[in-house]
Amino acid sequence: MLFAPDTEVALRSVVNLINSAANGTESLTSVAELRAFLDAEEFTGSRDGTEAELLSVKRLRSQLASLWTADEDAAAKAVNQLLTDARALPQLVKHDHWDWHLHATTPEAPLAERMGTEAAMALVDVIRSKEMDRLRVCAADDCDAVVLDLSRNRSKLYCDTGNCANRTHVAAYRARKASGAE
Repeated sequence: MLFAPDTEVALRSVVNLINSAANGTESLTSVAELRAFLDAEEFTGSRDGTEAELLSVKRLRSQLASLWTADEDAAAKAVNQLLTDARALPQLVKHDHWDWHLHATTPEAPLAERMGTEAAMALVDVIRSKEMDRLRVCAADDCDAVVLDLSRNRSKLYCDTGNCANRTHVAAYRARKASGAE
């Protein structure tokens, strides 16, 4: 295990949030789509279900996307700002089907603040572990989705948003065939 289970869950949620706007697409166009995203990611706590909340989550998504490709110092500064803005006070909690894990805001805190704090807490572990290189952008030339590499040998290059790996490998194969390399 590289990170604590709740850290991996939070990091995967960050990937899914950032990739909700990858490659020129936008999958959070309405409050209903935000609700479906939150349900799929199993976010708990209060929700306003308003356009303002949707916009705040989109602003958070932009912050997290820029943090994903930041160097360690810039990432630490951004994480600290997210935690400061939320007045984070980490505490161990156990609820629903989740075992002990960290929450650093109240369930009543604004949604984007809770999401940002959860992401920041997970990124604290990434930064402290010197694992920023596990946060990547898809290696496919035509894809800007982000990748979380939790593989043992640090070999994950392609995102999970489509078939980037397959498409890239097929193109490379066809290019080799065309050049007579095989």
